[in-house]
Amino acid sequence: MKKLFLLLSIFSVMSLSLFAEEATRIPLIGDPAPAFTAKTTQGQINFPADYKGKWIILFSHPADFTPVCTTEFMTFARMMPEFEKLNCQLVGLSIDSLYAHIAWLRQIKEKLEFKGMKDIEVTFPLIEDIRMEVSKKYGMVQPGASNTQAVRAVFFIDPEGIVRALVYYPLSNGRNFAELRRLLIAMQTSDLHKVATPADWQPGDDVIVPPPGSCGTAKERVQKPDPDVTCHDWFFCTKKMPIEKVPGQK
Repeated sequence: MKKLFLLLSIFSVMSLSLFAEEATRIPLIGDPAPAFTAKTTQGQINFPADYKGKWIILFSHPADFTPVCTTEFMTFARMMPEFEKLNCQLVGLSIDSLYAHIAWLRQIKEKLEFKGMKDIEVTFPLIEDIRMEVSKKYGMVQPGASNTQAVRAVFFIDPEGIVRALVYYPLSNGRNFAELRRLLIAMQTSDLHKVATPADWQPGDDVIVPPPGSCGTAKERVQKPDPDVTCHDWFFCTKKMPIEKVPGQK
């Protein structure tokens, strides 16, 4: 009997450990975005397959009818045309029912005004995730913060369905949406022109060219510099990026 009790105890601990791992597993940069099918305010979606060829920003929020989340949804909805110009689909998620989502979004549209935003209609899909299945796939439920609400997670997924960046905010603080847009443009610029972007980069700023791949190339870069490139040292060179070559800019 004691052996049976010990085995059951070990099994229980292992089960709890596996559940905790499942609940907090976060897809890493470079991983394929975990696939799922879900009901949303815009109908059923197959994620990320339905958006192949587009960038996706998948973001979670703690709950409907909460003030911080309301300001975030109003801001995302107002900025949606800017993200669409960048070939980016917005997809939201919370651990609430579809009916709660619909009622909340109607409240935003019909009654709320904030920072000059009024009559805001949210038309991007908002996922119903009552069973927390999607939240667990993306590590959005973090027990140290809450067992019943998703933290403010943001996943950037590229047109091939690969996770390219992730940002997490606590329940109490709203996101910086200008930074989310800036990061998307920076990644698209890097992909398109095979460059990197320095600290605090903004569209139109100089970009960083790839470091030399050999000693000979490094020497040539310093001794015979490209007129369009400024070398601060052999490993650190920048060049101007005309604003018209930056995605989504004119």
